Amino acid sequence: MRRRSSLILLALAVFFAALSPLVRWYAFPRLAKIPANQYQDMVLEAKDATLLDYGTMRAKKVPKVTIVQTLKGNVEASEKMEKTAGRDVVVWDGLSYVQGPDGEMVSRIPERYIFDAHTQEPVHTKSEMVDGDPVKRTGIEFKWPFLTEKRDYEYFDAQARVTAPIHYKGTQDFRGIEVYYFEQTIPWTKVPFPKTMPVQGITPESVAKTGTTRWYSTVRKFWVEPLTGAPVYGEEIHKEELRGGTLLGGREKVTAFAGHVKIREDYIRSTVDLVESNRALVLLMTSYLPWGFLTLGVLLLSLSLYLEARGRGPGEPEPTETAAPQPVSA
Repeated sequence: MRRRSSLILLALAVFFAALSPLVRWYAFPRLAKIPANQYQDMVLEAKDATLLDYGTMRAKKVPKVTIVQTLKGNVEASEKMEKTAGRDVVVWDGLSYVQGPDGEMVSRIPERYIFDAHTQEPVHTKSEMVDGDPVKRTGIEFKWPFLTEKRDYEYFDAQARVTAPIHYKGTQDFRGIEVYYFEQTIPWTKVPFPKTMPVQGITPESVAKTGTTRWYSTVRKFWVEPLTGAPVYGEEIHKEELRGGTLLGGREKVTAFAGHVKIREDYIRSTVDLVESNRALVLLMTSYLPWGFLTLGVLLLSLSLYLEARGRGPGEPEPTETAAPQPVSA
């Protein structure tokens, strides 16, 4: 009976020991993915910013500029692309809506971002775009991969339509969460005008005829929770200028927008709460279950060896037979 029990325990020990690496290296990469129907929004603010008044074509100080960013998962488009791509694909329809202190629109830029649900690598299709212009992204955007590493990544800038390195700058503590801090600098770059302009009757085509061009520069900062790859906080030191042409009345350049953009406090709190809950799920698959299964396997193996050793131990001593007395020869 002991031998049978020890064999069963040995089989369970082998099972759980083998299950440990399978959970970490096989199951996790296949189960960890961005859901196709995810929806998220974020409100950012630039206080004491500089904004162009298109009525006078003069820059002025304003108390606040608000940027509302939304990302909506397009399930129908994802399912269509998965059939041709042969992998799990996520399609995010994004919108960056900028409004001045009076609530009036400053710019409105839609975007379609298509990526692998597991690795966050871009998936290229004809519908990939920024503000109606086709683009072919390289690098990441909005989210880092699961299990983010302490290294530089390539990050796509939607304003300039270019990919540039975003540099790992160190590990920090952000409201009790260990995060990796990344920073990217986009130097002054000529960028297209938004398709939707803040003044009725003005179009990118009409502005182009004046010879005026739009330039942009930013310092982008992200604090990323490494297990989930989700930014818990972000900032941008954002600058835009109009340069040259007859639209400026002989001036070389004028500031269109300049401000230190930060995530609003209530959205920071909700983002931290969401990341903490998702972090627990990632830890379950990458640490708790693998180490738990391995520990259980070792314990079962030890118990199996113990029962086997007891089964092979010395038994009760056998009784000694007394020889019958033999007759004595004369």
